[in-house]
Amino acid sequence: MSSVRGKVCVVTGAGSGIGRQLALELARRGAAGLAISDIDGERVSETAALLAARSSGAVVHAQRLYVADRAAFLAYGDAVCGAFGVVHQVYNNAGIASGRTVLEAGFDVYDRVISTNLFGVIHGTKVFLPHLIASGDGHVTNISSLNGFMAQDELSAYCSTKFGVRGFTEALRIEMLRDRLPVRVTVVHPGGVRTDIATAGLRHAEALGYPVTERDRRRVELYNERLLRMPAERAARIILDGVERDRARVLVGNDARIVDLLVRALPSGYGRVALLLNRLAKLAR
Repeated sequence: MSSVRGKVCVVTGAGSGIGRQLALELARRGAAGLAISDIDGERVSETAALLAARSSGAVVHAQRLYVADRAAFLAYGDAVCGAFGVVHQVYNNAGIASGRTVLEAGFDVYDRVISTNLFGVIHGTKVFLPHLIASGDGHVTNISSLNGFMAQDELSAYCSTKFGVRGFTEALRIEMLRDRLPVRVTVVHPGGVRTDIATAGLRHAEALGYPVTERDRRRVELYNERLLRMPAERAARIILDGVERDRARVLVGNDARIVDLLVRALPSGYGRVALLLNRLAKLAR
């Protein structure tokens, strides 16, 4: 069992959504130290204030961090290990989305999504893995998505990264088992969790100067109203329950479980079913 109590845990993307709730739930379960980071320094400071208000007893190290910046992440690893002396668990959660077709998306979209969602996970794992091994009781938890096993239209950049996170994490787990190293590994596939990831993706597209159409806005509204339904705090509890039970793979939500079954049943045909379900969801609005 990978107990949280008494452990020093690192959480990226802790300024909102699942990351914030992971930090709060880790504290509730008795984590001794929490290193929390986010690209938004103000929001990660808000998470630190929430942790302080709950008087959990956990020592908190809060810092702004852009997970795609390798040099910054290496320096962050030194700062965290200097503050705590040991790291037991890492939750590579930071991620962004972008809704554009392959034809529409510029290379800048792929660069930003891949550097954040995939290299952010690789950076977090590589920087802290030696410390997890040294702790004698380590655990890496990487957040993928149901889009880590199911592709969707207009999400090619996002799907590429989430499939990549899944493959990277599963390869890491095999290596830890092969070499009998004291690090457990979990990949998480959340379904629709109530976060601002879809809205943030739209804001970023606007900031880059991409034309945002009424169709784009309706798609985000559809996600927020009908698909992103599970409260982030519940998702965090499911994830940590899976970690504490040493599960290699955690599906978060009935939608993730249903999609998993669909892809297994129709590995080459699920795309047509997904398109039909998208059309029905739009008609039901």
